[in-house]
Amino acid sequence: MASTRKAGKRRHEPIYKSFGYAFQGIWECIRDERNIRIHLVMTTLVIIGGIILHISLQEWITVLILFGLVISLELVNTAVESTVDLVTEEKRPLAKKAKDTAAGAVLVSAIAAAIIGLMIFIPRIIDFFR
Repeated sequence: MASTRKAGKRRHEPIYKSFGYAFQGIWECIRDERNIRIHLVMTTLVIIGGIILHISLQEWITVLILFGLVISLELVNTAVESTVDLVTEEKRPLAKKAKDTAAGAVLVSAIAAAIIGLMIFIPRIIDFFR
């Protein structure tokens, strides 16, 4: 195979295959991981609330960035956990640290998203019921 390509050049699969692998990974995470399904339910509720409460364009941009952040970190957390589980089945301090740290990153982003969400939605909810 090396003789059929130029030195230093790597053959890439078609871009549609790369997207296919990415979507497959997202789907497998949704299918197998409870926490990402919880995040997606919350995302759906925020979208419904945003529509009902007519949040501004800037607020939509903020919540979309937060959705992306939390969901992306959940996907990375799943990748870290899967990799650690692939490498060892033993209870090892570094394996635990890797898994706990990745989970902590998701938690930090989810808490920040919740706080920012409350800052956006509480005034809107108060106005809605006046």
